[in-house]
Amino acid sequence: MSVRFDLKATDGGARTGVIHTQRGDIRTPAFMPVGTAATVKAMMPGSVRETGADVILGNTYHLMLRPTAERIDRLGGLHSFMNWDRPILTDSGGFQVMSLAALRKLTERGVTFKSHIDGSKHEITPERSMEIQALLGSDIVMCFDECPALPADRDRIAESMALSMRWAQRSREAFGDRPGHALFGIQQGGLEPDLRAESAQALVEIGFDGYAVGGLAVGEGQEAMFGCLDHATAHLPQDRPRYLMGVGKPDDIVGAVARGIDMMDCVLPSRSGRTGQVFTRRGVLNIKNARHMDDPRPLDEDCHCPACRDYSRAYLHHVFRSQEIISSMLLTWHNLTYYQDIMQQMRDAIAAARFVPWMRDFHAVRAQGDIDPL
Repeated sequence: MSVRFDLKATDGGARTGVIHTQRGDIRTPAFMPVGTAATVKAMMPGSVRETGADVILGNTYHLMLRPTAERIDRLGGLHSFMNWDRPILTDSGGFQVMSLAALRKLTERGVTFKSHIDGSKHEITPERSMEIQALLGSDIVMCFDECPALPADRDRIAESMALSMRWAQRSREAFGDRPGHALFGIQQGGLEPDLRAESAQALVEIGFDGYAVGGLAVGEGQEAMFGCLDHATAHLPQDRPRYLMGVGKPDDIVGAVARGIDMMDCVLPSRSGRTGQVFTRRGVLNIKNARHMDDPRPLDEDCHCPACRDYSRAYLHHVFRSQEIISSMLLTWHNLTYYQDIMQQMRDAIAAARFVPWMRDFHAVRAQGDIDPL
């Protein structure tokens, strides 16, 4: 294996371990901040690292359109281009093509589409996706798949899953032998247990360095997502990392880890920071609310990020209402720190065989809600 997974401990379904890569270790469970266009918005790379992140996600679709993968390659690859020397995972571009691109056409060969930026015409095939991700130089590469929006009828889901498995085989062949880089397969099948099992079997027969659970967090709701994860992860190899794509809210993440997930990503903490939504141990608060206007207390007294260490709620309320750039910077830094703190707490709890009591306390504290206003 190009990238090695060392499973350290389990507690029920929850797992903790380390993914060893040429650019450093990824501690699991791991949350990957999303650096869509070669930047985690409102953050410097060093600041992202200070939050506790071991790995970030880059987006194939956006980077192939602007500034182009070929330009990034000429400039030394994505790590050098964005000044991030730690591991990078790139998605395949399939989800963004389905959700963002205009006038897309799906065939056995791949997908043709018009750019949402300038209307230019492009094509992504499994082979082209592997080429783009190789030009970017990411450490973990995702195979090209199709992700139908839910709800969808069973026949549509089955057809899509079968196509994704054929594309997975082509992705594997096109990826070739790349020492130091890993290729992950993506399980599909909607909410259908038998289709999920069939997809997992096809992927295992092809053989991948890790396995993702795709096609969730697309509007099906938490109960349905957890119900799917209860059986979806059981079909994936124990000795390879499992990645739940596009998740999510803090309680989604904790529930996913309880069901055997090792890696997650989501734009939520950074996007929320830019819109004034703040995640704390006692739940979610909105910094633009007037109740914070005269409050000298920190967002979260147990948090060590600069927003909590150096600034009051009153100040953060003021700079958000004033549309100052520092607001996005501080609130994003806080949210990403909160997410990484959760991951570290789960790693510690699993290692100590205390995940269930930790999870119970986590939900109990969040249920208390924000501190009382002054």
